[in-house]
Amino acid sequence: MSDSANLQMAIDQIVAARQYTKSLLENIDQNNWFRQPVEKINHVAWQVGHLAMAQYGLVLFRQRGRKLEDTELMSSSFRKKFSRGTTPNADPEFYPGIDEILDVFERVYNQSMEELASYPVEQLQDPVDDPYAAYPNKLGCLIFCAHHEMLHAGQLGMLRRLLGNAPIR
Repeated sequence: MSDSANLQMAIDQIVAARQYTKSLLENIDQNNWFRQPVEKINHVAWQVGHLAMAQYGLVLFRQRGRKLEDTELMSSSFRKKFSRGTTPNADPEFYPGIDEILDVFERVYNQSMEELASYPVEQLQDPVDDPYAAYPNKLGCLIFCAHHEMLHAGQLGMLRRLLGNAPIR
C-alpha cells in the first residue's frame, strides 16, 4: 500500500472512530457526565477530555511538534487533567465545564483533520517511540489514534449502560 493510501486509511479510521464516539455521547444527559457508576473508576467527562488530549498528542504534537497556537486548542492545565495515568475525579469543580471539554474535543479534531488534509506523506515513515499501533513510526501514531478512540468508545458504551441508557448497537 502506498504512503498516500496508508494516510487515507488512517484518516478514515480516525473519522469513523469520532463519528462512533459522538453517537455514543448523543443521549447521555450532561447532568451525568461526572457521575461515576463505579466509584473512582470512570466518568464521561474524563473520557471526552482524555480523547481530546490524546488526539492532540498523536495527530498534532507527535506529527509536527508543539506550535505556539496550540495553546488556543488546549491549555496545559486541560492536558494535565486528562493525560495518561490520571484518575477521573468525581468533583466537577476539578475540571473545566462540559462546554469547554466539548469545545476542546471539537477544536482538536477539526485542527487534526485540517492538518491531515495536507500532511507530508514522506514523513509517515519517520520513527517514533510508544505509543503507536502497527508500526513504530508516525503512521503508527495515526493508526493508534483511531484504535485508542475506539477503546475509549467501548468505555463510553459501558458508561451509557450503567447510567441507564440503552445500547446503540
